[in-house]
Amino acid sequence: MGNNSKSKNQTALAFAAFKQNKFGVFCLSILCLLYFTAVFADFISPYTYDSEVRSHSYAPPSKIHFKDAYGNLTWPYVYGISFTFDEYHKRVYTEVVNEKYHFGFFVKGDKYKFLGIIPTDRHLFGVEAPGRVYLWGADSRGRDLFSRILYGARVSLSIGLIGVSISFTLGLLVGGISGYYGGRVDSIIMRGCEMFMMIPGFYLMLALRSAVPDSFNSFQIYLAIVVILSFIGWAGLARIIRGMAISLRQREYVLAAKTLGLSDLKIIIRHILPHTLSYSIVAIMLSIPGYILGEAALSLIGLGIQDPIASWGNLLTDAMAIAHIKLHPWILIPGFFIFITVICFNVVGDVLRDCFDPLLKGEGEANA
Repeated sequence: MGNNSKSKNQTALAFAAFKQNKFGVFCLSILCLLYFTAVFADFISPYTYDSEVRSHSYAPPSKIHFKDAYGNLTWPYVYGISFTFDEYHKRVYTEVVNEKYHFGFFVKGDKYKFLGIIPTDRHLFGVEAPGRVYLWGADSRGRDLFSRILYGARVSLSIGLIGVSISFTLGLLVGGISGYYGGRVDSIIMRGCEMFMMIPGFYLMLALRSAVPDSFNSFQIYLAIVVILSFIGWAGLARIIRGMAISLRQREYVLAAKTLGLSDLKIIIRHILPHTLSYSIVAIMLSIPGYILGEAALSLIGLGIQDPIASWGNLLTDAMAIAHIKLHPWILIPGFFIFITVICFNVVGDVLRDCFDPLLKGEGEANA
């Protein structure tokens, strides 16, 4: 009981120190905002992920007007758009000034199920039909990039959380069992971990993905990617947890639990793994970007989430052509979100490591 209280106190002290780091709190706030918008993407986005107008292919970001024809402030609005082709057969969009569409809140639009349960057609904002607003431009099929980025966040961000939860659960258990028992069990488990770690992660990911049938739908592919990424990431954590378990198994509270007749599994789960919490929290935050980048890489090369389902990876498919980037630079915006998310997770992980490190160092000196 005393050791568990000590562990909780140390964790509380670390999080209190984290709150004092403004940059870390700022990055954590950005991550919370991204996850919030991902959860409520249906409501926040003005259109669904597959709502398209082919005639608006690669439409540029809409120009929002705040003044009327006489220069007076007015409620924000956008004009309709039309296009012509220039001498290079490139679409040139122009505003149709006699088609004015005002912004509104809680406007009617595409039908969806709020939180996947409640059927509705209300969106947080938008313009009245038949007008359309493209805050960040449109993609090749005339779909609103802003809406698709919000929907894509659901896939990319959830894969990071779910994947890391599975791999860390597996890594903690395998590492805890290996370190607790030692001997032949430890040797067999660690040799297996080393075999996984010898194979380059990206090539192993491609090999596992090639085993997934092409007949899988988007949800099945999503689950397959989660399993693949989890399968790759557990071995390194298991080795580290194993080393920590070797030192923890000789502690007095572990010996006392053995004396009381607790099973080995209960001792590992209740008395050894909780004392790896400090390292595990930091490692989880630093590992999530790898899962996000893994999904983005698979989707980018066409082996991940398939269109029309959106993910940040497959939204960058159009950006693989230099000509598209030059003519339609807004297609790089999904890459900006990947970059920001990865940076924020790394910053939060680094700050947490700095907060936990003095406590771990102090505990190590006390044990010595």
